[in-house]
Amino acid sequence: MRLTTYTDYALRVLMHVALQNGELVRISEIAANFGISHNHLTKVVHNLAVQGYLSTVQGRNGGIRLARTAEEITVGQVVRGFEPDLRLAECFELKTSRCRIQPACLLRGVLGDAVAAFLHQLDQVTLLELVRPRRNLQSLLGLPTVRPVAGL
Repeated sequence: MRLTTYTDYALRVLMHVALQNGELVRISEIAANFGISHNHLTKVVHNLAVQGYLSTVQGRNGGIRLARTAEEITVGQVVRGFEPDLRLAECFELKTSRCRIQPACLLRGVLGDAVAAFLHQLDQVTLLELVRPRRNLQSLLGLPTVRPVAGL
């Protein structure tokens, strides 16, 4: 199983923003720090805002910041919101599956259990936990190393 680049970018954006302690962040800054296309990140940020993870401020001095605390955002929530298809095999779609052994096969159940366990594990990890190596992450991204604000 592999997460899409879109989901990877969403998690990176959230981590970058969480490291900024509530300050407004520009998409261009995130794009430069990660070496990712600005246009690509604009779509990711839009979706993060629509899903309620980010708030946006328009205008010359605008930017983005977390709409919730980093402690309230789990990796599992983000993955569910960004992954278009967590069905690992054709047999997950019962109506369109062409698998001949589907009526007797146990694979769908095993894979379904694996996906559920994967998501359960991701539900245990918050954004706050992802940015715990704060100083190292800030240094690697060329950000000022500042103390975290509670909940960020």
